Amino acid sequence: MRIEILAAAAFGAIMTAGGTASAQDGERYWVEKSQDGYVRMDRQTGEMSYCNQRDGRLVCRLAADDRRALQDEIARLQDEVAAIEERLASLENRPREEGLPSEDEFEKTMGYMERFFRRFMGIVKEFERDLGGEPDDGTSQKT
Repeated sequence: MRIEILAAAAFGAIMTAGGTASAQDGERYWVEKSQDGYVRMDRQTGEMSYCNQRDGRLVCRLAADDRRALQDEIARLQDEVAAIEERLASLENRPREEGLPSEDEFEKTMGYMERFFRRFMGIVKEFERDLGGEPDDGTSQKT
């Protein structure tokens, strides 16, 4: 019984002590005696740990559900990182002339420019007709 009291006191000291521990850290954990040791709950994350006394020390391990959830999240994040790295590698290895568009991109852009200038010149010709002048056939010296 005396060892259990000392263990609980030491456990409480460990939970509230530390070089950067604040008063709020002491309120972060909830500890309760169980049949075979202690149960510790992190009030911020909800993480549960089971603690037992071994060789005069308290040894804590994550609850099985928490461990499984953490391992699942780690696996998910590893898969996500692998997919991002694969995508980045494919983008970095893509053959492309520096700063120049592809042939398809160039042709598409030229098509837009051609449509723009044809439409613009049509508007200019309409203005000249509306003003009573003849459409410019390229022989006049107007600027």
